Amino acid sequence: MNDDVRLVAWVRGSVQGVGFRWFTRAKALELGGLSGFALNLPDGRVQVVAEGPRSGCEGLLDWLRGDDTPGRVDGVTEIWDTPRGGYDGFAIR
Repeated sequence: MNDDVRLVAWVRGSVQGVGFRWFTRAKALELGGLSGFALNLPDGRVQVVAEGPRSGCEGLLDWLRGDDTPGRVDGVTEIWDTPRGGYDGFAIR
């Protein structure tokens, strides 16, 4: 059984210009097995796309919603999907 998933999360708050994408990448690498990216959006949000084991993606989502992130997270909206692949590691875009 393949338990790999795709998580797409939009993080809103004061999350640009505070190292948020760098720390998100570091957390994804720490959790292991995740690929994808973190991207600043023009409206001030950060989009996070992660693919890999469900447990790793859930851990990353918990971290995004927690108190250990840089800046200030006011909310996170997420969708779950099947993995599309094509990512080489976890990038900052």
